[in-house]
Amino acid sequence: MAYDFKKECKDLYAPKRKPSIITVPAMQFVTVQGVGDPNEADGTYQQALNVLYAISYTLKMSYKTDYSIDGYFPYVVPPLEGFWWQDGSNGIDYSNKASFQWISAIRLPDFITADNFKWAVDTASEKKQLDCSIAQMQTIDEGLCVQVMHIGSYDDEPTTIAQMDAFIDQQGFANDMTSGRHHHEIYLSDPRRCSPDKLKTIIRHPIIKM
Repeated sequence: MAYDFKKECKDLYAPKRKPSIITVPAMQFVTVQGVGDPNEADGTYQQALNVLYAISYTLKMSYKTDYSIDGYFPYVVPPLEGFWWQDGSNGIDYSNKASFQWISAIRLPDFITADNFKWAVDTASEKKQLDCSIAQMQTIDEGLCVQVMHIGSYDDEPTTIAQMDAFIDQQGFANDMTSGRHHHEIYLSDPRRCSPDKLKTIIRHPIIKM
């Protein structure tokens, strides 16, 4: 049976609807960084997703090719994730999506090496006729965070975030948004196949002890 990160790492992918504190370990991802409204048709964000999935599935399906990855085991491609920020803001202004800066990401298994990643970029670029060179293999170490399961529209996230803020204040923590620590979302639902009120999104914020 294929290894499923969501099922095996429930502390990371199945939080409750009440905020909780977690120390997130360092993990490696395929990432694409950009700027702009994620809802723009054929915009840079949508192009980034095409690249991320092309590389992720090339690696997942590598066992069907002549290319061998040491330590490979069958796995389910993990969910799409996004790190979001805006210049001059400690939070997220949902009314000004054109100013969003983002790192879009999909987790990679630990057995993937830099050489494996380069092979996948080259292979996906050729097979999909897509410039995958914009992607990077990146290790992200979030550390101490607060997280919660948000159910509903992305535009309704401020209500959930207010609950997160109240929780960490009660626990003696504060948000720690910096140039390297951002608002983080993990998308467990496909918005093309799910009504907005039922979307499941993990929201994760970096925090610091006061």
